[in-house]
Amino acid sequence: MSDEIFDEGALPGDGTWSDEADWELSDFVIDEDGGETEKLPVVAIVGRPNVGKSTLVNRIIGRREAVVEDVPGVTRDRVSYPALWNGRRFMVTDTGGWEPDAKGLQQSISEQAELAMRTADLIVLVVDATVGATTTDEAVARALRRSKTPVLLAANKVDSERVEADAATLWSLGLGEPHMISASHGRGTADLLDLILEELPETPRERFVAGGPRRIALLGKPNVGKSSLLNRLAGEERSVVDDVAGTTVDPVDEIIELDGRLWQFVDTAGLRRKVRTATGHEYYASLRTRSALDSSELALLLIDASQTITEQDLRVLSMIIDSGRALVVVFNKWDLVDEDRRYDLDKEIDRELARVPWARRINISAETGRSVQKLVPVMEQALASWDKRVPTGRLNSWLKDIVAANPPPARGGRAPRVMFATQAATRPPTFVLFTTGFLEAGYRRFVERKLREEFDFTGSPVRVNVRVREKRDRKK
Repeated sequence: MSDEIFDEGALPGDGTWSDEADWELSDFVIDEDGGETEKLPVVAIVGRPNVGKSTLVNRIIGRREAVVEDVPGVTRDRVSYPALWNGRRFMVTDTGGWEPDAKGLQQSISEQAELAMRTADLIVLVVDATVGATTTDEAVARALRRSKTPVLLAANKVDSERVEADAATLWSLGLGEPHMISASHGRGTADLLDLILEELPETPRERFVAGGPRRIALLGKPNVGKSSLLNRLAGEERSVVDDVAGTTVDPVDEIIELDGRLWQFVDTAGLRRKVRTATGHEYYASLRTRSALDSSELALLLIDASQTITEQDLRVLSMIIDSGRALVVVFNKWDLVDEDRRYDLDKEIDRELARVPWARRINISAETGRSVQKLVPVMEQALASWDKRVPTGRLNSWLKDIVAANPPPARGGRAPRVMFATQAATRPPTFVLFTTGFLEAGYRRFVERKLREEFDFTGSPVRVNVRVREKRDRKK
C-alpha cells in the first residue's frame, strides 16, 4: 500500500480497498439524494387530554422525549419521533388532547390531532380505563369510525383486576377490542406494539416531504421581538405582543406566504433560564421551545441590537448549535441603534458569536418593517446549505489536494493517512474521514473550514467525523 498521506486508490466500492469491512460503513446512512432514504409508516397517538398519550409515546420510543405531567394539556404540538420494534422502523406522532367543538388554543390542538389522523397510517386511540368512555371519547370514536385509517383502541392505566373489568366497557366505543395497557408501568405495551406492526401497511401513505413549507423556529430571550416579527411577516396580528416579557408561553405555528412560497413559522417562548433551573409553566415552556427547535429546519435567533448581548442570548445560541439546525442571526430593533451602539455591537459580535462565523447576520426592525423583506433570501441560502450534498468523487478529489498540501500532524512519530471520505448525511451536512490514525481536533476544524471555503455551507453547521481503521490481528 502506498505511503502517501491520502490513498487515492482506496475509495469505497471500487474493489481496491481489501479491508473495507474494517470501516463499518453500515454505521452511516448514505443519503445520496439529500432526502429521506426510506418512507416510514406513521402511527398517530390520539385521545382527549391527560389520558397518557405522551407516556405511551415515551414507552414506545424507549426514552423520555414527550413532556409528561399530571396537569391536562401539557402537550400542545404535534410532534413525531422515530421508533423501532422487532426490527421495523416507524414514526410515532404525539398529539395534543382532542376536544370536539373546541375554541381558541384547544381548537388549534384539535386541528393538529385531526391532521395527524388524516396523515397517519395507523391511529391508536388512548382512553383512560379508570374513567371509562366520556362524551369526548365517544366523539373521537365517531370521527375515527368514519376514517379509512386503521384504528387500535388502547385502554390505559389498567393497573389492577378491578380496572380490567372497567376497561371491558370500552367495547361500547365501536372500535373493537380495547387493548389493556399501563403506559407508565409498561404492562401490555409490548403486545400493543406487536399489534401495531401487524396493522401497519407495507407501503406508507406518505412521507415527510421536503416540498412542503419549510419550518422556521423564532428563538431568543423574552421580549426580543419574536412575536412582533411573526406579525410583521404575516401582515396581521397573529401572535400576542406585549411589552411584558414572557407573553408567549406556547409555540405558535403559522403558515405564511412570502415571495410566492409558503413558510411555517413557530413563535416560541423566550428562554429565561436553563431548563433544569426553571419551574412550573416556565419549565414546560422551555421544553416546548426545545421541541419546536427539534422539529424545525432553520432557527432565526433574534437578538436585541439595542442592548448588550447577554448570557441568555448565548444560551439560546448554544441550544441551536447543539440541535444541528441551520441558523440566521437576526439583530432586531435596529431602529433603536445609534453609532456608539453599532461600534460596541461590532466588538460584541466578534467576541460572543465567534462560534458561528458561518451564520448569516441581518439587521431588521420588526416594529417598523425595516429590512424584513431581506430575510427570505438569507433563509433560502441557509436551508440550501443545510440540504447540500457533495458528490463523493468531487469530495475525494478535493480532499486529496487538501491533505497533500496540509498533511495531518504526526502522533508518536507517525502521521495518520486519510484514506477516503464520504458525506454520510445532510441536514446538517455530515462528513466522515476514514483514516489509519487519530486526527487532532484542530485538523478536523481545518478540514471543516476548507469544506466551507470550497463548497459554501453558509448558514449551516458542518460536522466532520473520523473513523479510524482498526488494526487486524494478523496472528488469527
